[in-house]
Amino acid sequence: MYLPQFLVGMFFTSGIVALWAYTATGSIWSAFGWAIVDLVLLQVGYFAFVIRLVYKRAKADAAANAASPSHVRPFHHDGRLF
Repeated sequence: MYLPQFLVGMFFTSGIVALWAYTATGSIWSAFGWAIVDLVLLQVGYFAFVIRLVYKRAKADAAANAASPSHVRPFHHDGRLF
């Protein structure tokens, strides 16, 4: 997911949460507080998602490097230097 796409979705979601909180409580400050909580939770979730992607990629690379090279022919010297 691209960052600009995430930011648009995050602010749209925060606006919906703020509107919902305002209609439920009638308080601008309560709506603002819920929107801030929503922004923080979305950002933490996005960070955790990116960390998970990086961890899975590193784990897959390590598994690929640890694979047995049985499909590679053994190195044979035939008397030439290079």
